[in-house]
Amino acid sequence: MNILFVLEYYLPHIGGAEVLFKNLCEGLAGRGHEVAIITSKLRNTRDFEVMNGVTIYRVKVPQKGARYWFTFLSLPKALKLAKRASLIHTTTYNAAFPAWLASKLRGKKSVITVHEVFGSKWQELVGMSWSTAKLHQFLERLIVALPFDKYVSVSGYTGSCLGRFRVDRRRLEVIHNGIDYELFNPNRADGKVVRRELGLSDKFIYMYYGRPGISKGVEYLVQSVPLISRSLPKAKLLMLLAEEPRDRYENIKRMVADLNIEDEIMLLHPVPRNELPNYIAASDCVVVPSLSEGFGFTAAEACVMERPVVASDVASLPEVVSGKYILVEPRNPEAIAQGVKRVYEGEIEESERKLFSWDDCVEGYLRVYEELTKHS
Repeated sequence: MNILFVLEYYLPHIGGAEVLFKNLCEGLAGRGHEVAIITSKLRNTRDFEVMNGVTIYRVKVPQKGARYWFTFLSLPKALKLAKRASLIHTTTYNAAFPAWLASKLRGKKSVITVHEVFGSKWQELVGMSWSTAKLHQFLERLIVALPFDKYVSVSGYTGSCLGRFRVDRRRLEVIHNGIDYELFNPNRADGKVVRRELGLSDKFIYMYYGRPGISKGVEYLVQSVPLISRSLPKAKLLMLLAEEPRDRYENIKRMVADLNIEDEIMLLHPVPRNELPNYIAASDCVVVPSLSEGFGFTAAEACVMERPVVASDVASLPEVVSGKYILVEPRNPEAIAQGVKRVYEGEIEESERKLFSWDDCVEGYLRVYEELTKHS
């Protein structure tokens, strides 16, 4: 098949969606399918390149409001490449409309991967005004209402949310994201080296890694730091925090300064993905304070690395966590602090480990594609 992806962001942009589509696109290419991606041009990236068998076309967009500009500026390229595509695959949010329109104008089948839908939760997200939340809620409803031929949700939780949006269940498939078990192998990671290099050999390390997005709850984790330090003087929060969205990153830095907890936190830039397992192995637990998650890569990866996880008891996280974990009330710094303390004291829930295979994920999407194209 010739599969055209329309994605507002792709590598080197950091995020769970990018992890999914890297593994899916390269997995499809490795199985002999032709894969092309239309995505936003980021700083220091090429307009066109072939990466691991995947052909990438990058559309120039203004830096301010890039994802919104992509909705319109990607359409000419989508219409051109859709001519020879077997089908078009996109994702929420800003790439959905040009992908759907190109599919309809070119008479191609369409697939949308839905990572999460917030619905009324838009108004609960940190740092979003009432009017902005209402606008995003309206736009989300419009996107989900577009009549795609197939909707794929990355978790049962997201699938149930789509059901509330009256998505036809015959068009809905749940395909979990996968985890790279070769990369996230606890037997191959060396946390001791990271501890020595960071000067944290004698510390109890609780870790966060990822973006400071509106649904990630990083603010509540930062607010829990003084409470944790009070009961665990040798505790240290290790944060591998992406600088985008920039305004939220700066807000986190201001919050750390205002709380006067610079000595209790080590704030670092994200490390290359192949080094990430060593940092997870260096931690005593990983905290996932999200307000919502469509899947929850951080939680799943930490569980695979056999690190205890303190995660919000919300959305898909109870579906994803396994092994050693503690679920806590979301939006609650006291609950996060208590969860970290429970890990320190060894009071951890345990369950059979859940497996999320990339091979299963790719094969699941292939079944969807084949079902859609067999009568085309």
